[in-house]
Amino acid sequence: MKKMSKLEAVLWNIAFPGFTQLLTGQYIKGVLFVVLEFIMNVNSHFNRAIMYSFLGEIRQAEMVVDYQWLMFYPCIYMFSMWDAYRFAMPAGEKYSYLPFVFGAYMVTVGLMVSPKVTFLGIHPGPIFLPMIFLIPGLLIGGLIQQILKVIAQKSNT
Repeated sequence: MKKMSKLEAVLWNIAFPGFTQLLTGQYIKGVLFVVLEFIMNVNSHFNRAIMYSFLGEIRQAEMVVDYQWLMFYPCIYMFSMWDAYRFAMPAGEKYSYLPFVFGAYMVTVGLMVSPKVTFLGIHPGPIFLPMIFLIPGLLIGGLIQQILKVIAQKSNT
């Protein structure tokens, strides 16, 4: 199995969930992530919603997206990234999953509230608001990860 850096592992999975697993010889897991991403993407009409959002047609993006399917997407997407990160990280790194878990949670929350949220008169919609919500999710998860590491370190001494 090919080893890669944590950054490379995460970046390949940002490009497409399952790519890191395929590149590192984890074929069953990689194919599973690719198939799940494809199923959710097609059924949620995610690419069309992305296209409309980037064209500034937020209402059209809201109309085309299937929220029931799209709500699965953050969990699979972030899990596949964490799995890639975990494969590339040194043994013994604790609580590495927390930023990914909180990121998935906050993206899902952002998706759920997206029809109702407006910032400074701008309605970000079902694509941009979840992306914005990812940032506090990663920060909260990273902060909790660091706190737990300090607590674990103090209890070991």
